[in-house]
Amino acid sequence: MPPWLFVLLAVSFVLYTDDYVIAGILPEIAADLGVTEGQAGQLVTAFSATVAVAAPVAAVALARVPPRRLFLVALIIFALANFGAVGTSSFAVLMVLRVVAAAATASATPAIFAFAASHAPTEKTGRYLATVSLGVTGSIALGVPLGTWIGGAFGWRATFLAVAVAGMLALIGVLLTVPGSGRGDRSPRLSEQLRSLTRAPIAVSLAANCLLMAGTMMVLTYLAPYLSATAGSGVEERGVAFGLSGFAGMAGIWLGGQVADRWGPGRALFFGIGVIIAAMVAMWAMWAVRPVPIWLVLIVTTVWGGMAFWNSPAIQMRLHRLAGPLAGQALALNTSGTYLGIAFGAAVGGAVLTETGPGVLPLTAAGFGLVALFLLELVRRSPPAGRARDTDVTPPAGEASHGSKSSNHGDQSHHRNSSKHTENTGE
Repeated sequence: MPPWLFVLLAVSFVLYTDDYVIAGILPEIAADLGVTEGQAGQLVTAFSATVAVAAPVAAVALARVPPRRLFLVALIIFALANFGAVGTSSFAVLMVLRVVAAAATASATPAIFAFAASHAPTEKTGRYLATVSLGVTGSIALGVPLGTWIGGAFGWRATFLAVAVAGMLALIGVLLTVPGSGRGDRSPRLSEQLRSLTRAPIAVSLAANCLLMAGTMMVLTYLAPYLSATAGSGVEERGVAFGLSGFAGMAGIWLGGQVADRWGPGRALFFGIGVIIAAMVAMWAMWAVRPVPIWLVLIVTTVWGGMAFWNSPAIQMRLHRLAGPLAGQALALNTSGTYLGIAFGAAVGGAVLTETGPGVLPLTAAGFGLVALFLLELVRRSPPAGRARDTDVTPPAGEASHGSKSSNHGDQSHHRNSSKHTENTGE
């Protein structure tokens, strides 16, 4: 695999760590800036909301910007925002800086995945996407614990300083390895983009990802009370559960990419969602017969943690093929849907926990998975005419000059991509 792919993995690791690490240093931020922990928690809300809103807007507005230039400018703004956080003593200023960092993240993240997919050999698209996606799970398993430790040992400002320095190192990596691509994509008019991006297969894929993320975050956010109620676990057991789930997620996202290449994204998604539903039912059954041994709960939650991230490369691969030249915009909407799913899942999970207790959370998450599965199956069985329209996808601009997708064989490449799309996604 090319060096630039691992640099993009590092970029995604840094960007997602910056998002998640706030949770680990909230008490220190609140105490130092004279606000409550609840108010400090709004830093996370502001970041997530900004990414959700800004990602699709930036994808359209910056579609013609060469990816390499976009990565460089975004990382410079990102690093400056985090350097600024080191020196501020105002919570309001810190909030503004978090919004600026989130805007930089929103502009770069979808472009990273689109760049990796469009520059991947046809038979390795899933693996390239999975490699970049390792930055997401890696930030949870490694970035957040490391950032939390730095904050505890040297103060919360040191955490922002470490993230800023990491952003500058990622910037150097982009300068040294990521190839320039001349101009950005020649995107269609906005009306044509909206018409293409709202087609049923794309819209359903986006909705399915949002539902799956909502179900995942519903359980992950309130996993601690579930473990306590089901197995009587303490702090140490909960730490083990979260750690195992994080590392299982890293393995799951990598295996999911490889399987998506071999089976096609459609079959990979159906398998991944099916296992998640089974794991959720098993978690509900264990709660129903509680107490159960902690080792049994850990086995199921680890499998669930791995499969929760298994679907990410397949969803992205599916959207990349369906959207064609609008892959960047589609992946931006997917990023937005992911953050909306996180917020929605946490909100619904909190209501379920309050009204019924932790045992119903897995069943509710399983219901979200079933709806996602139903939607994907509904589109897969769409009438032949719709399928013909769905497969009529022009390869992204980056693919036109890459390997077997040479522009000298445009018609043949288009036919191969359309045929492969039909075979692998079942649209």
